[in-house]
Amino acid sequence: MELIRGLHNLKKQSGCVVTIGNFDGVHIGHQEILKNLINTARQKELPSLVISFSVTPETFFGRPKARISSFRDKHLLLKSLGVDKHLLIRFNKSFSEITAMDFINEILIKKLSMKHCFIGDDFRFGSGREGDFSILKKASLESKFSVEKIKGIVLKGYRVSSSEIRKALSAADFDTAQEFLGRPFSITGKVARGEQIGRTIGFPTANIGIKRKLSPVLGVYSVIVKHNSEAYAGVCNVGKRPTIGGTKPLLEVFIFDFDKEIYGDSVEVIFKQKCRDEKKFRSFDELKVQIQKDAEKSRLFFQNHTF
Repeated sequence: MELIRGLHNLKKQSGCVVTIGNFDGVHIGHQEILKNLINTARQKELPSLVISFSVTPETFFGRPKARISSFRDKHLLLKSLGVDKHLLIRFNKSFSEITAMDFINEILIKKLSMKHCFIGDDFRFGSGREGDFSILKKASLESKFSVEKIKGIVLKGYRVSSSEIRKALSAADFDTAQEFLGRPFSITGKVARGEQIGRTIGFPTANIGIKRKLSPVLGVYSVIVKHNSEAYAGVCNVGKRPTIGGTKPLLEVFIFDFDKEIYGDSVEVIFKQKCRDEKKFRSFDELKVQIQKDAEKSRLFFQNHTF
């Protein structure tokens, strides 16, 4: 899949089938849009193209939300589904001021030569969120492209959305999150060398920088760690490590019965149950006792749940 970073790197296209959105999590609602996108593109013998944003509109306007998936994970998910091109637009002040009609005319028509467009039923675009399906439909009659609206998916009485998945993750309802995502919720990243404090108290951890200011999960969890096609049980903490005065969110995972050197390797951490909230302890001895309890709780969980 071709990644186009920014409108300044976008060369004039000779035609494509397009969809637009944040696609955080690439959940089953997103997947329905993407399935239609890819099938139609193949029928028309055109490339499929997804437009997403490197800074979300919510973040730009001061309403940041915890990201379900990192950019890398989102990009790989789009690729795995069969998308041909991914245009990543930086949402900044100048882009936020583009009117809906200018976005259609200058980007979708002139630069992309769009032939067909799929959007979700809640999609809005352009300055002041003035653009919607009706504006696209009207423009399509004049500019010889077609547009199609895909209805959202409803499960358990709720419309599948990134917001509902965040709520499920915040409540540690990983079963609902998995249903809405179409896969277990996980965080992937490279194992980095940390301060190795865990080793001093008998719990060496793999440290993974989660590269986000807001995390959809915070606390201590029973997890499955996948490394080189092998799966291991473990317990992890996601948070700022207040006991040692940490300031940035970090994922630390203690993998049971594991002694391999994996610095620099990529791992996937799959969340299964929440053990407790993160808290500040008065001493390392107190922290060690609590980690022992967390590990015992997680080992017991995996004795009763296969993976």
